[in-house]
Amino acid sequence: MKQSNASRGAGAHPYADLPHYAFWNRAVAGVPPFAVDPVVDVPFRISPSDAVATAGSCFAQHIARGLQQKRFHYLVAEPAPAHLTPAAAAAANYGVFSARYGNIYTTRQLLQLFERAYGAFVPSLSSWRTKGGGHADPFRPRIEPGGFASETELLEDRTRHLACVRRLFEELDIFVFTLGLTESWEHQASHAALPLAPGVAGGEWDPGQYEFRNYSAAEVERDLTEFVDRLRSVNPSSRMVLTVSPVPLAATGAGRHVLTSTCLSKAALRVAAEACASKCPGVCYFPSYEIITGPHSGSRYFEDDLRTVTRAGVGHVMRVFFSHFADGSAAHPDKEAETLSYVEAELAALGDIVCDEEALSG
Repeated sequence: MKQSNASRGAGAHPYADLPHYAFWNRAVAGVPPFAVDPVVDVPFRISPSDAVATAGSCFAQHIARGLQQKRFHYLVAEPAPAHLTPAAAAAANYGVFSARYGNIYTTRQLLQLFERAYGAFVPSLSSWRTKGGGHADPFRPRIEPGGFASETELLEDRTRHLACVRRLFEELDIFVFTLGLTESWEHQASHAALPLAPGVAGGEWDPGQYEFRNYSAAEVERDLTEFVDRLRSVNPSSRMVLTVSPVPLAATGAGRHVLTSTCLSKAALRVAAEACASKCPGVCYFPSYEIITGPHSGSRYFEDDLRTVTRAGVGHVMRVFFSHFADGSAAHPDKEAETLSYVEAELAALGDIVCDEEALSG
């Protein structure tokens, strides 16, 4: 039992008996950059039998692939049709995440996905036309190359998709969600949150129909907490790992410099994730954002575009993740050969990371 301040003696102070991880010179500056590990403890571990699902921004795909390489039970509730070749399935976004929902950048999107899946929210916005004449789903506009042939085909696919999403939420044991953005565009009539602005990958920009939103930390926290409650209503034993994507904004619609918009967005997401994890049992935060962007990395964890995470950065994140979360015989943080094996496999697929937001820079 730790002594109180009053019983430590005249020379004692509140920091005297703290562990090494509480001190910058011991836990950050005093260790090699690749050895920085900001995880102190985790409330649960992932066993090979746990069904793990992922969603979120582009960076969430690294964790998904790492889980598969480590032979965990990665839950894919919406597999590709048998007639598709592996290349065609990948082009159609099957297997990128646990269901074919594409990038879910904001917590508002996530909450509304749950509501749409269970019929609690039916937006009046149904489809967009693409430049090539196809039909795009506004809620996942880049999942079908060239768009669907007809609106009927789109709506039939959406019905199947939402059924798969329901199965996903009800069958998962652990849900890993990567928060990516606070900025979003909403359909004014229904307040439906969209992953991309209209006109980027379908639809037409009309300021009378769509509006820009930049969700506050309080709004993100509220949406995230409500999602946890909704998820527990159909899956009471589910657990959740929250991360914040370290990838900067590709573009900002907030009328300020993209750098300041990035810093504001990531700060709001980090605050909201911490608040949710602090008050929701079975929800924890994993610091992938800090591992990649902390000063120990010296910007070495970004490629020349200052957005793409390098192979070293991905390897560092995955090594820390599995050293803490992997349970039992699946956890081998000290086996360098095994660590390199799954990291190398992940790196080979880096060029295939799907990021809808990159369309904004095109």
